[in-house]
Amino acid sequence: MSQYRYAGLLTAAVLAALVVLMLATGCTGTETGPTVAQSGKTASITDGFGRTVTVPSPPESVVCSGSGCLRYLIYLQGQDLVVGVDDIEKKEQTIEGRPYALAYGSQFKGLPLIGEFRGKDDPEKILAINPQVIFKTSVVGTPQGTSIAEADKLEAKTGIPVVAFPYGSLRNDAEKAEMYGSLRAMGEVLGREDRAEEVIAYIDTTMADLERRTADIPGADQKRVYIGGVSSAGAHGIISTEPAYPPFSWVHAKNVATGLGTAHADVAKEALVDWDPGYIFIDVGTIQMESGGAIGELKNDAALSGLSAAKEGRVYGVLPYNFYNTNYETVLADAYFIGKTLYPDRFADVDPIKKADEIYTFFLGKPVFGDLNSQYKDLGFAKIPL
Repeated sequence: MSQYRYAGLLTAAVLAALVVLMLATGCTGTETGPTVAQSGKTASITDGFGRTVTVPSPPESVVCSGSGCLRYLIYLQGQDLVVGVDDIEKKEQTIEGRPYALAYGSQFKGLPLIGEFRGKDDPEKILAINPQVIFKTSVVGTPQGTSIAEADKLEAKTGIPVVAFPYGSLRNDAEKAEMYGSLRAMGEVLGREDRAEEVIAYIDTTMADLERRTADIPGADQKRVYIGGVSSAGAHGIISTEPAYPPFSWVHAKNVATGLGTAHADVAKEALVDWDPGYIFIDVGTIQMESGGAIGELKNDAALSGLSAAKEGRVYGVLPYNFYNTNYETVLADAYFIGKTLYPDRFADVDPIKKADEIYTFFLGKPVFGDLNSQYKDLGFAKIPL
């Protein structure tokens, strides 16, 4: 056999072996990248805005951009994956109203900076950290197109997969569906789908318990209530309220501000006087304002002196739930205190403080009620003396 024929046969044998190897490994030259079934190292997921994103599966390092994004990661027990934070996580604050920051703030303060708070990212800083995934939230009411454009822009600048989603809320079914979808999307990326479903089930079960306790209260016996001093991008006074405040709905109390929409609202003092609710709850974040905010107004404003709740001692403090977006664990805890205050016989088995720490422990792994309430002079879950 000539050396040329031998070489040809050898070449053909090598090529045949390579073809067999390629078929066996699924590599045909037409693949765009490994799939979960083939390598177990990446996954294609659909984020909260319908974008298809290919991510490491599961990632070993992440950053969170936008109001409340890091909170969701902690709900899913992913805090140890964080390798960089925005500037609000590094800021020393006189009053800290975020339960997750009280639980894990010292862990985050030493991490590198990724940009300013509320999603004002610095792509160069993120690139220097080089996380495997960027999570990014948008606030309720932000147009979807804007959120998609921001996510696409950040992904293009960094070359790092950006998984974006709306923050959602518990104010109505549509926004709750957004919230649950966002938790599921984050859970899918992290490989923590079971924990995401556990969180969703806990929220549903808690809301159902509140409903069950109060659902049969006749309309005529439902208490008329108002929540004032509601925090929204900072502290506010008595006219700051939530017309769709979820705890009132869950315990079947009549919110006198209902009818003003679902978004945060400021009402006229004259309207509050005219409504004259039987009970007033004050978001104690208001104390950060001069003269005590809503509490000072109830004490000193002549226009409010005729309110029945103020005159008869039915003004109570609840913990602020709007602090860098909604702290859902605080919303649920507030609901039990409100229920116990309005309908004590229906909540006879509930100690609101113990219940709050049970809720905080589920969401955050730590019972932080005492630490949180001490930030606000222990006015939460208490009658406010005027």
